[in-house]
This record gives sequence, C-alpha cells and structure tokens, in this order.
Amino acid sequence: MLWLGTAGIGVAMLLASRADAYDRAVQNASNLTLVLERDIQRSIELYDLSLRAVAEGAADPGVMSLPPRLRQQVLFDRAATARYLGPISVLGPNGELLVRSDDAQASERTDRNSLAVPSSLTDAGLHISRPYLSASAHNTSVIALSRRVTRADGTSAGTVVGRLNIDYFRDLLDGLSLGPGGTVAVFETDGTLITRLPYDPAMIGRSLTHTSVYKQAMLGSRGAFVGTASTDGVRRLYVYRHLPGLPIVVDVAPTTDEIFADWWARTRWFAALMLVFTAIKATGIRLLVRELRRRQRAESELKRMAQHDALTGLDNRGTLDTVTASEWRRGKRNGQPLSLLFIDIDNFKAYNDYYGHQAGDETLKAVATCILASVTRPGDHVARYGGEEFVVVLPETGSASALSIAEKVRRAIHELHIEHVMSIFGFVTASIGVSTTGVPGITDVCTLVKAADDAVYKAKGLGRNKVCAAATGDPVPVPGDASRPADQPVAEACDDAHTNTATSARTVPSTPAEGAGQR
Repeated sequence: MLWLGTAGIGVAMLLASRADAYDRAVQNASNLTLVLERDIQRSIELYDLSLRAVAEGAADPGVMSLPPRLRQQVLFDRAATARYLGPISVLGPNGELLVRSDDAQASERTDRNSLAVPSSLTDAGLHISRPYLSASAHNTSVIALSRRVTRADGTSAGTVVGRLNIDYFRDLLDGLSLGPGGTVAVFETDGTLITRLPYDPAMIGRSLTHTSVYKQAMLGSRGAFVGTASTDGVRRLYVYRHLPGLPIVVDVAPTTDEIFADWWARTRWFAALMLVFTAIKATGIRLLVRELRRRQRAESELKRMAQHDALTGLDNRGTLDTVTASEWRRGKRNGQPLSLLFIDIDNFKAYNDYYGHQAGDETLKAVATCILASVTRPGDHVARYGGEEFVVVLPETGSASALSIAEKVRRAIHELHIEHVMSIFGFVTASIGVSTTGVPGITDVCTLVKAADDAVYKAKGLGRNKVCAAATGDPVPVPGDASRPADQPVAEACDDAHTNTATSARTVPSTPAEGAGQR
C-alpha cells in the first residue's frame, strides 16, 4: 500500500505536469498567433487604405480627366511604393487598364489573366486572391488585393488592384523558433496556402482542403487541437486563429515531442527513482517479513513453552490448572462427572541416583508418550504436574471408567520394561490415584486434585505399582456414570501386577479385558 501510494502520488504529479506542459504550449502558441494576426491585419489595413483612396479618386471623373502626371500624384500616395507592396492598377469596367502606379504597362495583361478575381467586382469589400506569380512584380509570388470602384450613382467604374508580396509573410515568420519539426502556416479560408515555416516554394498556393488539419481549423474562429500532418506524418499541437474581417487563417504548430520533451525527461527520472525505491522497498519488505516470521516462530515457541513442559511436550502445570478449572465448570453446567488420574513414577529418585539424570529424563519422556498413547479420547488432557508426577483430566468420565483407564495406563508403563534395579519389580512402574466428582467432600478443583493425590500415597503405601480410587465418605452413586450399578460403592481400590489386596476397598480388574469398555 505504501508503494502504491507513492507511485500514485508520483503518477498524479506527472499527469498534472503533463497537463501544465500542454497548457503552456497552447498559451505560447496562442500568444504567437495573436502577434502574427495583429501584424498581418495592420499591414493589410494600411494597404487597403491606399486602395480605398485610389478607388475614390478613380470614381471621380474630374480626377480621371487630369493630365497623367498630375493624376498619378493625386491617385497614388507613398504607400504604393512601400516594401512588399507591388504596383496598384485601376482597371475599367471591361478589364482594360486605365492607370497604374508605375510605368510597367506591358506586363499588366499577363497579370490580369493570372488574377483569380473578376475585372469588375460586384461588392465593395476587399477581395484577396490566391498566390500567383506576378510578371509586373519581377516574377515574384504575390497575392492581389482588389476593391470595386463605385460611381456616385452606385454603378461600377472598374476595379482597383494592389499586390502584396509573399516575401512579407515569409520575412514575418523567419526567426520564429518552435523547436525541431515545429511549423507556422498562413492560409486562406478556401484552403490555399499562402506561406509556411519552414519555407517551401513548392507548397505556396497548394490546396489544404483535403487535410484533416484544415477541416479541424474550419470548425471555429480560434482553437487548439492535436493532429497528425498529412505532409510529413508528424504529430503536432495546432493552435489557429482566423483574422477578423479577412479570409486568412494563421496556425502555429509545435510538435508534441518538443512540448513534452522536458516532461519525458522528468518521467524517466521518476521511473528510475521508482525502480530504485521499489528495489529498496522490496528488500525492506523481505527483511521485514523474515523478521516477522522469525518473531512469530519465537512467539509461538514462547507460547508453547509457556503452556507445555519443555522435556516431555505435555501441558505444564499452568495449563493444567486452566483446563481443570474449565472442565470443572463445564461438568457442573452439564451435570456430567469429571475424573482425575494422578500418576507418580515409583522410586524415581533412586532411579536418578543410580542411572543418572539423563537416563531419568529419557524415562520421563517414555512414560509421557506411554500415557498419551493410552489416553486416546480427544477431550482428555495429559499434563506433567511436576518432577515424576503426571495428571490426566477425564471429562464426562465416571469412577469405573476412570479406574479402567488408570489400570490401562499402569499396565502400559509396566510393560515398557524400562530396567530399574532399585525397584522390587525390576522395571519402572507407577502408582496411580483416581478421584471423581460427585463424592461427598469434593467440592471444587482443589479437593478433586487433593483426593487423587491422597489416593497415590495410599497406592504407594500398599506396595506401589497399584491403582487406588479415593473415598471420602459413605458410598454414593456417581451422577452420569451409567456403566456402574447404582448400588456399587465408591471406595478406594488397589491392584498390582501379581496379587489383588482389598482393605476396606474393592479390587480393580487386573486384566485389560475387564472394565475396558466401561467409560
């Protein structure tokens, strides 16, 4: 999530930066088109003022009847001789040349035949022709600016034609820098290209009506869009503007590569930093995960050590207390008996003294495994009480069934045949005390454990390797123990592997078959 958050913030900033780069490019191109628009519009308006003056003079019969030199001075001012402006001609209603601002009369007919305007216009507005090669302007490319000559009665007296050299537009665009591949174009609304940057004489006068750029530029008086040029296939940002009152469009088109060059550099730096950050983050995460797993294993081990005996793997004393208390409450709530086996290995101190503590530890492990194998019900709990003592908690188990299980455990320990020369039996044996709830005097967990502990001492007093059941009062039926008849007394009982002895007690079956199913 941290990586995604960092990457998301970085990507958002890059997208915002890209949008800013686009907006700045649009703004810069718009400012440039505005400057070009005002320069072209001012130049054409100044030239148009001269055409207006000539048209007004040509409509006056008195002016036209003046001597030629004086008529020249009256009709044409100094604007007709300005740079980029060609000669001004006055044509009659039938297209004949009436007067011209210079003396080059011979080439006028050639120019008239090349004009894309009629010799006599039907409207009084300014008409701008397509670019053409003018013989009267020393064979240079020009555009003709024409106005109608209107008499006082409203009839046409001919046409005034001036010429604007294409070099004006070329020089206007020279020096502009839009980066590699950037272009500037000036074209008429009918799609005719007047000039472009970079300059290409072969393209002057070419029609752009078939291009998608031209079609897009005709959708509004001004705007910006990204498109691909049909001439070179380069993708550019086109910012265009229609000149007010003139059939001319100016567009400025820097390439998208140039616009986003700095942005791409920042993006590459960001990508490199993100790769480094990702590598560091991945390494950190790997180390963190490894440390968390190690800590988890350590905590699990600590938890296991806190709940289990380190030597035998059985539940420890603390876990035993918790389980016994829980099973006591559950038994009281459900009305079911709870039995406890207290197992003590006989003569274990003598065993340790003779065989050593390492052998004693191995014996404790073997006895613990034996007890676990003998107590197979999932709900039963086996714990190490301390030293050589073990406790088995048997939920929902009556006295008879508990005695049967105790005998099974005693017999299994004896049959391990672990040598014990200090024992009268020759092998490791155990004495087991059994206590069960429902007997008068057992009122809580402590008395239940104490009764089983007392029964162990009785078993040891009777010769060891025996099972004894605790008795604390008059015999009473054990609630929930359906396997024992109601009139069978609960007393202490002891049994060894060879003889059955009863002293104020009953004898536990000494064969595995007897009592095995009474649980």
